[in-house]
Amino acid sequence: MPVTSVPSVPMSAAQHVRADVAVVGAGVVGLATAWELRRRGRSVAVVDPEPGAGASRAAAGMLAPVSEVQYQQEPLYPLMLASAGAYPAFVAAVEEAAGGSVGYRATETLVCGVDAADRQALADLRELQLRHGLAVEPLPLRTARALGPALSPRLSAVHRIPEDHQVDPRRLVAGLLAALVAPELPAPSGSSGTDGPDGGPVRLVHDRATGLRHGPDGAVTGLRLAGGGMVSAAETVLAPGTGLTDLEGLPGSWRPPLRPVHGDILRTRPPAGAPALLERTVRGLVHGVPVYLVPRDDGTVVIGATSREDDLDGISAGGVFRLLRDAQSVVPGVADLELVEAMARARPGTPDDIPYLGRIRGPERDPLPGLLVSTGYFRHGVLLAPLAARLAAELVLGADPGADAEHLATTDPHRFDRPVEAPPADPATGLRTPNRSTR
Repeated sequence: MPVTSVPSVPMSAAQHVRADVAVVGAGVVGLATAWELRRRGRSVAVVDPEPGAGASRAAAGMLAPVSEVQYQQEPLYPLMLASAGAYPAFVAAVEEAAGGSVGYRATETLVCGVDAADRQALADLRELQLRHGLAVEPLPLRTARALGPALSPRLSAVHRIPEDHQVDPRRLVAGLLAALVAPELPAPSGSSGTDGPDGGPVRLVHDRATGLRHGPDGAVTGLRLAGGGMVSAAETVLAPGTGLTDLEGLPGSWRPPLRPVHGDILRTRPPAGAPALLERTVRGLVHGVPVYLVPRDDGTVVIGATSREDDLDGISAGGVFRLLRDAQSVVPGVADLELVEAMARARPGTPDDIPYLGRIRGPERDPLPGLLVSTGYFRHGVLLAPLAARLAAELVLGADPGADAEHLATTDPHRFDRPVEAPPADPATGLRTPNRSTR
């Protein structure tokens, strides 16, 4: 992919970039949003010191609206299903504009259990999946091993999920970067075409956004940058992952809970001349602990991923050990692969694991002109990118939400806001002690 052809702006203290929309963050969600806006005729400035180098670079790219179903996360299911349904058209449009493949594979997923408890856990989960109309098919082990000969003969259960697919996030990032400067663009879904003949121009600003710029009326008018430059824009979309709360100038009453969830992930490859180990994504439950193996077109296998809420920013030695151990329990041939990369990244998590996507409200509870957020995607950023991009673009354009109103209610960035309550009075003095926490 010719990603180096994207216009890059090395910012200086005096430089001032102007665009219709500024997008903070060049992960999959930010880039997909910028591309959707460009397709709708808006000029865009994408601000990120290292495009695609965050959580998107470490992601495995499983598009798994069925196997990612978890208990007590029902509001998330419609988002996952809607975005998964949009993926084939999304990929086709990106590939057409970029002129190359992004590694989308529509092969099914096999979900495996190792011991009897894992088998029961998968059976219980299948009942939940079936109640929501999702297709999950139990397979005899012999049938499963015919589909995946590398599977362990000691597995206790295997389920086939035909609608869970995958994409290569690194190739998707490269494809989106190339699509952003494509001379001709396919029309957005549901539109007769872009608002301009070739869409709006895009500039990639290799700098870090430090804060928001505000006009005299309080409206957000763009960004201040670490290098001293600035971006002016009528609308700003915040998609910076875990860096959201580092931005200065956010409305004082809005501090959404957002935590970094670190994940270790591995990349392996077969010895030279050896055949590919897997053709299908394999997800395993190993004594209650999940592991997955995702094959790529080049024969490499991605193994992941841990979820750590600790202070270790780098790779966890224990995490690498557990991933390799558990992966071998499901696919013994992993022991013969070459380990070519170990990586850890922080994913932005919210208290309910549902992203923040919507307009930000100011102190008077009215939408703050010029500002919306799209972050907090945790494990689902790659899966939710097509839906997130479309919703954000339509918010920027002021479109009637229509059928999307329920999605936007689910992702309301103010859903954890709490009013500031008067502190209780001290019984002895009658004085009120300042309440230091409103959350």
